[in-house]
Amino acid sequence: MLTTLLVALDLAGTFVFALSGALVAVRHRLDLFGILVLAFAAGNSGGMARDIMIGAIPPAAISDGRYVAVSVLAGLVTFLWHPAVHRLGPAMLLFDAAGLALFAVAGTGKALAFHAGPVAAALLGMLTGIGGGIVRDVLVREVPTVLQRELYAVAALAGAAVVVIGRMWSVNAGVSAAVGAALCFCLRLLAIRYGWHLPAAKV
Repeated sequence: MLTTLLVALDLAGTFVFALSGALVAVRHRLDLFGILVLAFAAGNSGGMARDIMIGAIPPAAISDGRYVAVSVLAGLVTFLWHPAVHRLGPAMLLFDAAGLALFAVAGTGKALAFHAGPVAAALLGMLTGIGGGIVRDVLVREVPTVLQRELYAVAALAGAAVVVIGRMWSVNAGVSAAVGAALCFCLRLLAIRYGWHLPAAKV
């Protein structure tokens, strides 16, 4: 049951972030191959980094065809109907927040399943959530969103922490994942709405 839940969350997050990667590729006028590459990178880089660090080799993104299929589907949908997808701009912020939440809790859950410690599991959950976006932005030579915009990594870390605490307190995995995802999602939306961000150095 836990494995099924983790895979479902992971695949849902993969699709959402793959859409965001494909949209960035369209904005930079990349061709179909470039769109598919960015979709895959955005949807899977965080999870691949997590899997390598916890010893889940080969990473699920390349050993399980569903991850490739979901990424390609998101890329093709964006390629074929990008004007319609682009018009979902405000909705894409919701999808991005949802993807961040799904990846944060799924990544933490998988790290715990591979016996990572509490701190390591929370950090790996955060990495799962932000890794794809970092690689996506670097590939198109942009400063990663996570380094300059509203609370992003902090929201993912908060959601991941809830999953870790739930495990320590023997809370049902599904319940702690739901609460952690909800916390991450709400923090991210509130940060967008009110412009919450960490302080930057004065220059």
